[in-house]
Amino acid sequence: MIQVKHNAPKTSNTPHDYYVLAFYHLTSIEDPDLEVETQKAFIAERSITCRLYVSQGGINGQMSAYRDDAIAYMEWMQKRTLFKDMPFKVHYWHEHVFPRQQVKKRKELVALGREVDFDKRGTHLSPSAWKEMLENEKKSLLIDVRNSYEYDVGHFEGAENPECETFKEFTAYTEKLADRYPDEKPPVMMYCTGGIRCEFYSVLLKEKGFEEVYQLEGGVIDYGIKEGGDHWKGKLFVFDDRMTVPIAEGETEKTGKCMFCETTSEHYYNCANMECNRLFLSCPQCLEMRVGCCSEVCKSSEKIRPYHHQDPHKPFKKYYHYFGYVKDIKDPEQKGKKSAAGTVPMNLDRKER
Repeated sequence: MIQVKHNAPKTSNTPHDYYVLAFYHLTSIEDPDLEVETQKAFIAERSITCRLYVSQGGINGQMSAYRDDAIAYMEWMQKRTLFKDMPFKVHYWHEHVFPRQQVKKRKELVALGREVDFDKRGTHLSPSAWKEMLENEKKSLLIDVRNSYEYDVGHFEGAENPECETFKEFTAYTEKLADRYPDEKPPVMMYCTGGIRCEFYSVLLKEKGFEEVYQLEGGVIDYGIKEGGDHWKGKLFVFDDRMTVPIAEGETEKTGKCMFCETTSEHYYNCANMECNRLFLSCPQCLEMRVGCCSEVCKSSEKIRPYHHQDPHKPFKKYYHYFGYVKDIKDPEQKGKKSAAGTVPMNLDRKER
């Protein structure tokens, strides 16, 4: 039986009937197309929304599901020889956080643009070992292997921001890092959201002569579940409707700032100009003044989504969602409900860049 551990605080007036799962498994999949169809067949009639990517090198997934369906999926996967004992990182939530069921074949699980030899990966550190090393190892270089906008809203204390907007940009950053340390290279500690980026990036660093490379097993999500918020500042950016979440219960120092007035802000928004859609941090007051846009230029666009501040905020929907009909999902709480435009609209499918 799956044992679920989570970090989302429960409240008396908000039920947490949904699980948000994050998982990946690096393994040889001979027929990715068949695995895609197998995944689709299992989730089709269940209250599940997801983004699942399958390649010859394994599977990478994020999913929200009604609790019984989430448990059924985890048990099904772990009973299969190919994915036996695959770990799942689990949060509780009160609704679906993805707009639809999306299962796709991909050439790469992570968009790096090259193959890597996983035999050269770094040393995995459990969350407890990671915490201990943070507290005792002062000579290590701590690297955040996420996009810059993820770093801005939350990160480990003392972590370096590579200032990359996509994972492919880390190749150039690695070159600069190697040039910074032409002789003796320091030990490196690295982390990402769920762990999969580090599986790839640790190989790149070792190829450049960094011999001591340590990666946080299970990423920030698992660290928060098992160790809480120690040594972490701000919130965790996630690629779903939640946008930012605390990694554990309790308050941490806020790191995000409104791009307009620089007051503290942990809320990301997509520019209301559909031709821009830029992701930016803003306080509610500045956002309202700019009708949801990131600049004066965008305010003058003819393709602006209707502004409506949400708290908590969710990503903007595509334009036709405000006026057309979209397919409903298999959700015991939403099925049959209607909006002014038709069936319940789904949220914008925000892809990681």
